[in-house]
Amino acid sequence: MGKGLFVTATGTDMGKTYVAALMVKKLKDAGYKAGYYKAALSGAESIKESDAGYVKKISGIGQPDETLLSYLYETAVSPHLAAKIEGNPVELEKIRADYQKVLEKYDYVTVEGSGGIVCPIRWDSGQKLLLEDIVKALKLPAVIVANAGLGTINAVVLTAEYLKNRGIETKGVILNHYCGGVMQKDNVQMIESLTNLPVLSLVEKGDKELNIDIEKLTSLYL
Repeated sequence: MGKGLFVTATGTDMGKTYVAALMVKKLKDAGYKAGYYKAALSGAESIKESDAGYVKKISGIGQPDETLLSYLYETAVSPHLAAKIEGNPVELEKIRADYQKVLEKYDYVTVEGSGGIVCPIRWDSGQKLLLEDIVKALKLPAVIVANAGLGTINAVVLTAEYLKNRGIETKGVILNHYCGGVMQKDNVQMIESLTNLPVLSLVEKGDKELNIDIEKLTSLYL
C-alpha cells in the first residue's frame, strides 16, 4: 500500500500543478513508483490537455490516463458550477474508490487539489462538498504552494490557519516564482515564524527539478 500527500495552494495560478509535477518527477527519478491523482478538474476537453496530463508529461510517469482523474469538466469555472452545468455531480465514494486503486499500485501518490483549499466541489440539494472534505475522506496531510512575492505572508498564514482549524495536518510550504532578494528572503523567515511550518523548497522559474532531499520529500507522505 502506498502513501499519499495533498498539494493545495493559497489560490488559483500559484503554480500548484507545476510543483506537483516536479514532486512526482523527483520521486520517479529516485526509483520510486510515483503516482498522481486529482479528484475533479474543470476547463479542459481531455485528460491529455488538462493539469493531470501536464503532470504526466513533465514527470514522465506511465500511469494510465483514466486513473489520473475522477471528474473532468470542459466548462472553465469552479468544479461545483461546472458539475451543475454539465449535469455530472461529484460523488465522494467514487473519489475514495478511485484514489484507493491508485494507492494500491504506487509507492507515493501526489494528490493535487483544485484552486485553493476553500474550493466548492459539489454544492446542490443532494450534497455539499468542499475540497477539504475530500482531503479528510482520503486522510491526507497537506503542503501549501504559494507565490514567493509580495502578499504571500498573509495568504500563507490564512491558508495554514484554515487547514489547522479544519484538522488537516500541514507538512510545510513550497514557494514558487522565487528569485531571491531582501523581500523574498524575509517572506521565507516570516512565513516560518508565523505558521511554525517549514518552507520545504524554493522553486525558481524554469526549474526542472524540485530542490529538496528525496528523504525529506518521501517523509511528507502518509
